[in-house]
Amino acid sequence: MPRILIVEDEEIIRSAVRKLLQHAGYEVADAGSVEEAEDNHDPSDFDLIISDLRLPGAAGTELIRRAPDTPVLIMTSYASLRSAVDSMKMGAVEYIAKPFDHDEMLEAVEGILARKPQASPSAQPLSERADAGAPDSDPASIMFGHCDAMQKVFTLIRKVAPTETTVLIQGESGTGKELAARALHLMSPRAARPLISVNCAAIPESLIESELFGHEKGSFTGAVSARTGLIEAADGGSLFLDEIGELPAEAQARLLRVLQEGEIRKVGSTQSRQVDVRMIAATHRNLKAMTRTGGFREDLFYRLNVMQVRIPPLRERQSDILGLAQRFLQRQGEKMSKTGLNLTPEAMRALERHRWPGNVRELENAIERATILCDNDLITPSLLDLDGEGGDVSIPETLVDGNNEQPPSREAEATSDLSLEDYFQHFVLENQDRMSETELAQKLGISRKSLWERRQRLGIPRKKSSGN
Repeated sequence: MPRILIVEDEEIIRSAVRKLLQHAGYEVADAGSVEEAEDNHDPSDFDLIISDLRLPGAAGTELIRRAPDTPVLIMTSYASLRSAVDSMKMGAVEYIAKPFDHDEMLEAVEGILARKPQASPSAQPLSERADAGAPDSDPASIMFGHCDAMQKVFTLIRKVAPTETTVLIQGESGTGKELAARALHLMSPRAARPLISVNCAAIPESLIESELFGHEKGSFTGAVSARTGLIEAADGGSLFLDEIGELPAEAQARLLRVLQEGEIRKVGSTQSRQVDVRMIAATHRNLKAMTRTGGFREDLFYRLNVMQVRIPPLRERQSDILGLAQRFLQRQGEKMSKTGLNLTPEAMRALERHRWPGNVRELENAIERATILCDNDLITPSLLDLDGEGGDVSIPETLVDGNNEQPPSREAEATSDLSLEDYFQHFVLENQDRMSETELAQKLGISRKSLWERRQRLGIPRKKSSGN
């Protein structure tokens, strides 16, 4: 069982990370400072050290020097991101920005331990993605998909990952583009080097060039010292630029030079330096169309679009929906100590009928929400809350009566391919055991008379146990 040392001065964060890792099958110790860690433990005895960057007394990076054979994962806030990059130059194996979610932390830990030479297969945590960080990982161990479209994605990743080719990953938000980038990196010869991920849409336009390329002291107001950029931090490894369609024009020109010449120049510097970086970019936008309107450089597009990987939206992966849901349910159940959870047949049908505009991320959120709210071992449609209002299904606005009838909203149209009659029948059958006729009619936005008439027309018998 891998041993992990957490060094974090905030008790709440330290406790949360400790419980997360213990639940994932690791042996965990913790301390509030570097001094406390050395007083109570021998940092060199651990397989991994997870440390906050800023600690009382010595900085977290001091552990890199004091335990040179133990990999150190640095935790940092966004405000300290540049210092985190500097810490990687000092020898930290990776950094993770606060706030992070559980999956991000587990992915980082698993990847680092799998790259550690002395980590054997038996030392891997009891987790669904325990082998996700191995350099020879298969994409199917990192991403889930049995449908033909995903199998084609896996085949393409296997072919392109061992090369130095630049890759452009395209797909809607929430489809798993970052997982594809991780698979490309971990299956490449660069797997032992860092994978630096940058969300171009999350960094202010005024800071993007400084973040990517670094800057010299005094190059702009607030530049009190020289800083290393994220591209330089990825030297020898891979750089993942997510949402590259949001990159400003000046940064696009600088990035083109990196791709063409393999060199960078810090903001405010007259000197360039060579970098060896494998570029992986991703976007949900149509970059080709953006080149025609001047929103994206055409020469940069062709440099990036050497090999294209398209991640299909979840609505095109019908046969994968329930498999993904079951995996998310198992994972969330383990996290929350609610094992043995199952989807009801009605919940399965609701999952298959939903259009998933938020893709896999939306599905994972729905399962997490249902797991939290579940009081027994059954996940029902109401717990999934796919209409966002606590109901079982989305009810189109055209079910209202008379002259107030309105056309269906775009949201309702996007929620399902079902007809209005299907919606009505599904809702009534799902809820008539716990709702009176009056409550059913109110929920549907119709009168009791219309409810009765539709029952007759569709052949839906009224339950004897129904209310008034």
